[in-house]
Amino acid sequence: MKSSTEVNIDIRLIDFVNSLNLSINAMKCLKLLLANEELQAAQDYANKVSIVRLGFNDHGPVHMRTVALNAVIMLDLLRKAGIKTSLEADECGDFEDSIIAVIIAGMFHDLGMGMGRQEHELHSMILAQPYIDKFLNEIYGNDLHKKTMLRTVALEGIRGHMGTIAVSSIEAGIIQVADGCDMTKGRARIAMQSNAKTGHIHQYSANSIEEVTLTAGKEKPIRIDVHMSNEVGFFQVEEVLMVKIAQSTAKSYIELYANVMGDAEKRYL
Repeated sequence: MKSSTEVNIDIRLIDFVNSLNLSINAMKCLKLLLANEELQAAQDYANKVSIVRLGFNDHGPVHMRTVALNAVIMLDLLRKAGIKTSLEADECGDFEDSIIAVIIAGMFHDLGMGMGRQEHELHSMILAQPYIDKFLNEIYGNDLHKKTMLRTVALEGIRGHMGTIAVSSIEAGIIQVADGCDMTKGRARIAMQSNAKTGHIHQYSANSIEEVTLTAGKEKPIRIDVHMSNEVGFFQVEEVLMVKIAQSTAKSYIELYANVMGDAEKRYL
């Protein structure tokens, strides 16, 4: 059964995608993903392993939904600034295709945590592909070109989300940043309150992040603001988010600011 937090994020995702005024395909894809009980179970198990066995923060259904939401928000900011996605620029797809690709990548990117932290990106790809094929078949039927293209872009986003390898598409680069932006204290709360291993820097640093906002920048299309209650939160910004942005194909489109609440903001990009 979904938690109230998951239900709330589902509603936010549906409302935001609906606001983009796309065709029925993006919404159909999103609703299929959100309603699939097997995917939900796989996300839940990945989270259990992450928190209880490994002592990390949330890598489950709330996190994966949040990454998908972050990604569609940032793609919309790029569109409003007149920046084309890679599928658009390559003239092999449209904006809606890019939205579908990042939604899929976001919803599957951490399934591999159920098999452990090391190389979980590769494990996520393996676990995700049967689901991806199933959903794309339901949406696109016999359109082999569309299914092949979207599967590849989504898998690139999953494979590259840690920012440890180079990706070539804007879509995959956005997933890297969307993943890094999910760093608020809610991600660490369960791990900090459970019997999981405590003292992990990822938990304490994430627990100090009060809010991350994604808005239009003044100089660049995307502005990221990170507000924290304690300086330990700078670990998340500098050692997690910045690493992913530095590798991302979307780096040149991003402004990044962070501050301890009440103090002057620090600009990174």
